[in-house]
Amino acid sequence: MRKFTTIFGVLLAGVVLTCPIFGQQSSVPADSAKTTEIPTHYFHLDLLVQELGADSKPVNSRSYSITVGTAREDRNVSMRTGSRIPVPTGAATSTGTPTQFQYMDVGVNFDVSDVREIGSKLAINLTTDISSLASEIRPNTLNAPVVRNNRWHSPVLLSLNKPTVVFKSDSLDSKGSMQVLVTATPLQ
Repeated sequence: MRKFTTIFGVLLAGVVLTCPIFGQQSSVPADSAKTTEIPTHYFHLDLLVQELGADSKPVNSRSYSITVGTAREDRNVSMRTGSRIPVPTGAATSTGTPTQFQYMDVGVNFDVSDVREIGSKLAINLTTDISSLASEIRPNTLNAPVVRNNRWHSPVLLSLNKPTVVFKSDSLDSKGSMQVLVTATPLQ
């Protein structure tokens, strides 16, 4: 019985000294504990903006490319391209030339966030903001520019290596439409 009590006491002391509940750290070395790291993968995104005519055929296309990654620090990417258009806002001189201007940004903006792999697909949150000057001048508007704007925000699930239409909208002033296609290609 005395031998049993001694062995039980030694085992109990070992449990108390190695159990984290009792404020002690485990006796297993930190190097031997396996950590599960999620590997970082990078993807090339081709973004194609198409203006479609009344027959749904492209009449104008612009393409953009960015690289995103699945690591926490690589999951948010932005791209801005465009022009600053002067818009007269103040009084004019005696010759009719405006003296004050305010500038308006027009162009294409993409914001990609929360990039992650889901099976064999790529999930992203995509915000697209596309603005441009209309070609027509409206009478009696002092040549004030008309700006067209399309803005979308949505979670998107992309099949790899395959173009996917992620946004499409009809034009308000014509029978045409605009769409954005995204192709995600894994980088090796």
